[in-house]
Amino acid sequence: MPAPLAPYPMVSVPFTPPANGAQSQLVCSGCQNLLLYPVGATSVCCAVCNAVTSVPPPGTEMAQLVCGGCHTLLMYIRGATSVQCSCCHTINLAMEANQVAHVNCGNCRMLLMYQYGAPSVKCAVCNFVTSVGASTNITEQKFNS
Repeated sequence: MPAPLAPYPMVSVPFTPPANGAQSQLVCSGCQNLLLYPVGATSVCCAVCNAVTSVPPPGTEMAQLVCGGCHTLLMYIRGATSVQCSCCHTINLAMEANQVAHVNCGNCRMLLMYQYGAPSVKCAVCNFVTSVGASTNITEQKFNS
């Protein structure tokens, strides 16, 4: 069996999980599986890929998004502006709820989400471009590509 490249840090006091069994979750940094761990742990070793993932400090608010490149669920610290996927390396914009708006596609009526303030949004289903700017008279136009 090969020796590890970097030894795990030595813990002077053994970790004892809380008596109430409280758990939290995070995404494995290796295989992207969802890991459950006892509250108070500082790192979690994945049973599938053996990757050790650090647990964020207590009180850190986490958020989730789906990668636009490979559709992997990503977890990140709330407030980040972008998140790089560890699977496909796509850089995803991480927008808070107050930074996005919704409109129905002017052609197929699919509910679309777009960055607040954008003048228009293109539907991924039918390629129709719906204008969303309040100051424009043209509400929709066909996108030719």
